[in-house]
Amino acid sequence: MRYKLYYWPEIQGRGEFIRLALEDAGADYVDVARTAGGMRQMEKLLDLQGQARPAFAAPFLKAGRQVIAQTANILFFLGPRLRLAPKDEAGRLWVHQLQLTIADWLAEVHDMHHPIGSGLYYEDQKPESSRRAADFIAERLPKFLGYFEHILARAGDGYLLGKTATYADLSLFQMVAGLRYALPRAMARMERQNARVIALHGRVAARPRLAAYLASERRVPLNRQGIFRHYPELDRPAK
Repeated sequence: MRYKLYYWPEIQGRGEFIRLALEDAGADYVDVARTAGGMRQMEKLLDLQGQARPAFAAPFLKAGRQVIAQTANILFFLGPRLRLAPKDEAGRLWVHQLQLTIADWLAEVHDMHHPIGSGLYYEDQKPESSRRAADFIAERLPKFLGYFEHILARAGDGYLLGKTATYADLSLFQMVAGLRYALPRAMARMERQNARVIALHGRVAARPRLAAYLASERRVPLNRQGIFRHYPELDRPAK
Protein backbone atom coordinates (compact mmCIF):
# COMPACT_ATOMS: atom_id res chain seq x y z
CA MET A 1 0.00 0.00 0.00
CA ARG A 2 1.14 3.53 -0.74
CA TYR A 3 0.37 5.84 2.14
CA LYS A 4 -0.36 9.54 1.77
CA LEU A 5 0.66 11.77 4.66
CA TYR A 6 -0.83 15.24 4.92
CA TYR A 7 1.01 17.77 7.06
CA TRP A 8 2.45 21.27 6.85
CA PRO A 9 5.59 21.19 4.69
CA GLU A 10 7.66 23.81 6.55
CA ILE A 11 7.76 22.23 10.02
CA GLN A 12 8.41 18.93 11.77
CA GLY A 13 5.57 19.35 14.28
CA ARG A 14 3.24 16.47 14.99
CA GLY A 15 3.65 15.07 11.51
CA GLU A 16 7.29 14.20 12.12
CA PHE A 17 6.34 11.38 14.49
CA ILE A 18 4.53 9.72 11.60
CA ARG A 19 7.30 10.44 9.12
CA LEU A 20 9.78 8.70 11.40
CA ALA A 21 7.68 5.53 11.52
CA LEU A 22 7.17 5.48 7.76
CA GLU A 23 10.86 6.13 7.09
CA ASP A 24 12.10 3.55 9.60
CA ALA A 25 9.87 0.89 8.04
CA GLY A 26 10.86 1.77 4.50
CA ALA A 27 7.19 2.30 3.70
CA ASP A 28 5.99 3.55 0.35
CA TYR A 29 4.53 6.99 1.12
CA VAL A 30 4.22 10.48 -0.21
CA ASP A 31 4.40 13.65 1.90
CA VAL A 32 1.56 15.24 -0.06
CA ALA A 33 1.85 18.90 0.97
CA ARG A 34 5.49 18.93 -0.12
CA THR A 35 4.53 18.05 -3.70
CA ALA A 36 3.23 20.35 -6.45
CA GLY A 37 -0.38 21.18 -5.67
CA GLY A 38 -0.21 19.24 -2.42
CA MET A 39 -1.33 22.08 -0.18
CA ARG A 40 -4.55 22.43 -2.18
CA GLN A 41 -5.19 18.71 -1.75
CA MET A 42 -4.68 18.98 2.01
CA GLU A 43 -6.93 22.02 2.31
CA LYS A 44 -9.65 20.19 0.40
CA LEU A 45 -9.53 17.29 2.85
CA LEU A 46 -9.71 19.75 5.77
CA ASP A 47 -12.97 21.17 4.42
CA LEU A 48 -15.57 20.21 7.05
CA GLN A 49 -18.40 20.40 4.54
CA GLY A 50 -16.76 18.15 1.99
CA GLN A 51 -15.92 15.12 4.17
CA ALA A 52 -18.11 12.50 5.81
CA ARG A 53 -15.57 12.09 8.64
CA PRO A 54 -13.51 15.28 8.54
CA ALA A 55 -10.23 15.68 10.34
CA PHE A 56 -10.02 18.53 12.86
CA ALA A 57 -6.44 19.31 11.84
CA ALA A 58 -3.35 17.86 10.18
CA PRO A 59 -1.66 15.45 10.34
CA PHE A 60 -3.82 12.85 8.73
CA LEU A 61 -3.08 9.79 6.68
CA LYS A 62 -4.80 8.23 3.69
CA ALA A 63 -4.48 4.45 3.52
CA GLY A 64 -6.56 3.20 0.63
CA ARG A 65 -10.02 4.65 1.23
CA GLN A 66 -9.40 5.29 4.92
CA VAL A 67 -8.55 8.74 6.22
CA ILE A 68 -7.11 8.63 9.75
CA ALA A 69 -6.34 11.68 11.88
CA GLN A 70 -4.54 12.41 15.17
CA THR A 71 -0.88 11.44 15.52
CA ALA A 72 -1.31 8.74 18.16
CA ASN A 73 -4.29 7.29 16.31
CA ILE A 74 -2.36 7.16 13.04
CA LEU A 75 0.56 5.42 14.73
CA PHE A 76 -1.79 2.97 16.44
CA PHE A 77 -3.07 2.09 12.95
CA LEU A 78 0.36 1.94 11.33
CA GLY A 79 2.22 0.16 14.13
CA PRO A 80 1.27 -3.45 13.34
CA ARG A 81 1.39 -2.81 9.59
CA LEU A 82 4.92 -1.41 9.77
CA ARG A 83 6.09 -3.99 12.32
CA LEU A 84 6.58 -1.23 14.87
CA ALA A 85 4.09 -2.58 17.42
CA PRO A 86 3.52 -5.97 19.05
CA LYS A 87 1.04 -8.43 17.56
CA ASP A 88 -0.87 -9.01 20.79
CA GLU A 89 -3.56 -6.59 21.94
CA ALA A 90 -2.03 -5.97 25.36
CA GLY A 91 1.29 -5.03 23.76
CA ARG A 92 -0.34 -2.74 21.20
CA LEU A 93 -2.28 -0.94 23.91
CA TRP A 94 0.86 -0.51 26.02
CA VAL A 95 2.71 1.12 23.10
CA HIS A 96 -0.35 3.29 22.45
CA GLN A 97 -0.38 4.32 26.12
CA LEU A 98 3.27 5.35 25.88
CA GLN A 99 2.52 7.33 22.72
CA LEU A 100 -0.37 9.13 24.41
CA THR A 101 1.97 10.07 27.26
CA ILE A 102 4.35 11.53 24.68
CA ALA A 103 1.41 13.45 23.20
CA ASP A 104 0.74 14.97 26.64
CA TRP A 105 4.43 15.87 26.93
CA LEU A 106 4.45 17.47 23.48
CA ALA A 107 1.44 19.62 24.36
CA GLU A 108 3.30 20.93 27.41
CA VAL A 109 6.31 21.77 25.23
CA HIS A 110 4.04 23.79 22.95
CA ASP A 111 2.51 25.61 25.90
CA MET A 112 5.89 26.94 26.99
CA HIS A 113 5.84 29.46 24.16
CA HIS A 114 2.06 29.72 23.76
CA PRO A 115 0.63 29.49 27.31
CA ILE A 116 -2.23 31.94 26.74
CA GLY A 117 -3.44 31.19 23.24
CA SER A 118 -2.28 29.62 19.98
CA GLY A 119 -3.73 32.54 18.06
CA LEU A 120 -1.37 35.00 19.72
CA TYR A 121 2.26 35.54 18.80
CA TYR A 122 4.93 34.48 21.27
CA GLU A 123 5.84 38.15 21.64
CA ASP A 124 2.31 38.84 22.92
CA GLN A 125 2.71 36.45 25.85
CA LYS A 126 6.38 36.56 26.80
CA PRO A 127 5.91 37.12 30.57
CA GLU A 128 3.50 34.18 30.79
CA SER A 129 5.81 32.07 28.62
CA SER A 130 8.71 32.78 30.96
CA ARG A 131 6.73 31.56 33.96
CA ARG A 132 5.43 28.53 32.10
CA ALA A 133 8.88 27.54 30.82
CA ALA A 134 10.43 27.87 34.28
CA ASP A 135 7.80 25.53 35.72
CA PHE A 136 8.18 23.10 32.82
CA ILE A 137 11.96 22.93 33.26
CA ALA A 138 11.82 22.62 37.04
CA GLU A 139 8.88 20.24 37.42
CA ARG A 140 7.49 18.70 34.27
CA LEU A 141 10.55 17.96 32.14
CA PRO A 142 12.28 15.93 34.91
CA LYS A 143 9.05 14.04 35.52
CA PHE A 144 8.57 13.03 31.89
CA LEU A 145 12.23 12.12 31.39
CA GLY A 146 12.24 10.19 34.65
CA TYR A 147 9.15 8.24 33.66
CA PHE A 148 10.68 7.01 30.41
CA GLU A 149 14.02 6.38 32.13
CA HIS A 150 12.13 4.09 34.53
CA ILE A 151 10.36 2.27 31.67
CA LEU A 152 13.66 1.68 29.91
CA ALA A 153 15.30 0.42 33.09
CA ARG A 154 12.51 -2.10 33.59
CA ALA A 155 12.59 -3.22 29.94
CA GLY A 156 16.32 -3.83 30.23
CA ASP A 157 17.34 -4.24 26.60
CA GLY A 158 17.58 -0.74 25.17
CA TYR A 159 14.07 -0.11 23.88
CA LEU A 160 10.83 0.66 25.69
CA LEU A 161 9.56 -2.89 25.21
CA GLY A 162 12.93 -4.58 25.44
CA LYS A 163 14.85 -5.76 22.38
CA THR A 164 12.45 -4.63 19.66
CA ALA A 165 11.87 -1.03 18.61
CA THR A 166 8.35 0.36 18.35
CA TYR A 167 6.95 3.63 17.10
CA ALA A 168 6.99 4.87 20.69
CA ASP A 169 10.79 4.55 20.70
CA LEU A 170 10.97 6.63 17.52
CA SER A 171 8.72 9.23 19.13
CA LEU A 172 10.87 9.34 22.27
CA PHE A 173 13.87 9.95 20.00
CA GLN A 174 11.99 12.88 18.47
CA MET A 175 11.21 14.36 21.89
CA VAL A 176 14.89 14.31 22.85
CA ALA A 177 15.94 15.78 19.49
CA GLY A 178 13.35 18.54 19.76
CA LEU A 179 14.10 19.37 23.37
CA ARG A 180 17.84 19.53 22.70
CA TYR A 181 17.02 22.18 20.11
CA ALA A 182 14.50 24.08 22.22
CA LEU A 183 16.16 23.81 25.63
CA PRO A 184 19.84 22.95 25.14
CA ARG A 185 20.93 24.23 28.56
CA ALA A 186 18.18 22.48 30.47
CA MET A 187 18.69 19.22 28.60
CA ALA A 188 22.46 19.32 29.16
CA ARG A 189 21.82 19.47 32.90
CA MET A 190 19.36 16.56 32.86
CA GLU A 191 20.90 14.11 30.42
CA ARG A 192 23.28 12.52 32.92
CA GLN A 193 20.36 11.54 35.18
CA ASN A 194 18.51 10.07 32.19
CA ALA A 195 21.26 8.11 30.49
CA ARG A 196 18.96 5.38 29.17
CA VAL A 197 16.71 7.88 27.42
CA ILE A 198 19.75 9.54 25.84
CA ALA A 199 21.18 6.17 24.81
CA LEU A 200 17.85 5.31 23.16
CA HIS A 201 18.06 8.56 21.18
CA GLY A 202 21.45 7.50 19.84
CA ARG A 203 20.27 3.96 19.16
CA VAL A 204 17.29 5.15 17.14
CA ALA A 205 19.36 7.72 15.23
CA ALA A 206 21.72 4.93 14.16
CA ARG A 207 19.01 2.73 12.65
CA PRO A 208 20.03 2.52 8.97
CA ARG A 209 16.89 3.87 7.32
CA LEU A 210 16.48 6.61 9.92
CA ALA A 211 20.12 7.60 9.69
CA ALA A 212 19.68 8.05 5.94
CA TYR A 213 16.48 10.04 6.48
CA LEU A 214 17.99 12.29 9.14
CA ALA A 215 20.85 13.15 6.79
CA SER A 216 18.54 13.86 3.86
CA GLU A 217 16.59 16.91 2.70
CA ARG A 218 13.38 15.08 3.60
CA ARG A 219 14.05 15.87 7.27
CA VAL A 220 12.70 19.40 7.73
CA PRO A 221 15.05 21.39 10.00
CA LEU A 222 13.74 22.40 13.41
CA ASN A 223 12.70 26.04 13.43
CA ARG A 224 10.66 28.65 15.30
CA GLN A 225 7.51 27.84 13.38
CA GLY A 226 7.08 24.36 14.84
CA ILE A 227 6.34 22.97 18.29
CA PHE A 228 9.97 22.85 19.43
CA ARG A 229 11.17 26.46 19.43
CA HIS A 230 14.43 27.81 20.77
CA TYR A 231 14.05 31.06 22.66
CA PRO A 232 17.21 31.53 24.76
CA GLU A 233 15.34 33.54 27.37
CA LEU A 234 13.12 30.51 28.15
CA ASP A 235 16.03 28.08 28.52
CA ARG A 236 17.09 28.96 32.05
CA PRO A 237 16.77 27.48 35.52
CA ALA A 238 13.70 28.34 37.57
CA LYS A 239 14.34 31.07 40.15
